[in-house]
Amino acid sequence: MKIIDLERGDPRLEGDLLPVLRELRPHLTPGLFREVYEAGHPQGLRFTAAYADDGRCVGAAGWRIVVNTSSLRQLYVDDLVTASADRSDGVGHALLAHLEGRARAAGCHELNLDSGTQRTRAHRFYLRERFDIVAFHFARSLAPQDGPGPE
Repeated sequence: MKIIDLERGDPRLEGDLLPVLRELRPHLTPGLFREVYEAGHPQGLRFTAAYADDGRCVGAAGWRIVVNTSSLRQLYVDDLVTASADRSDGVGHALLAHLEGRARAAGCHELNLDSGTQRTRAHRFYLRERFDIVAFHFARSLAPQDGPGPE
C-alpha cells in the first residue's frame, strides 16, 4: 500500500480520492468538492489517499492542523474512509499511522476526529486504534430563516 498526500490541483483529488470519499460523503459532487476544497485549503484542509498495489485508491482522509485552547495544537481528521470493498485490509490503520506521523512532525499534542453516532463499526475500529471517547459533539442546523435578514 502507498499513502500519498495530494497537493492542490492534483487531478487524483477528483479522479481517485473523491469516489472513495463519496462513500462517506455522498452529497459531494465534483463541483461542491472543488468549492469546499478551495475554501478549506487556506484554513489548512488537506487530503491524503491510500493506494493498493494495483493502483486503485482504496482510502481517503481529509485533515487539517488546528490550534485551539482545548488541545493547543492538534491534527483534526475531517474525513476518514476506506473503500467498501477494501475494509478490514489495514487501509484505515495505515492512514491513521500516516496522519499520526504528520501530527507528531507538526508538534501536535493530539490526533482528533468526530464520528457520527450511527457509525458503530467505525467506533469499534477507532477504539481498536486506541482512540478514547473524550467529548460529546453538539450541532445545531442553521437553516435559512423566513423574513428579512439582519439590517
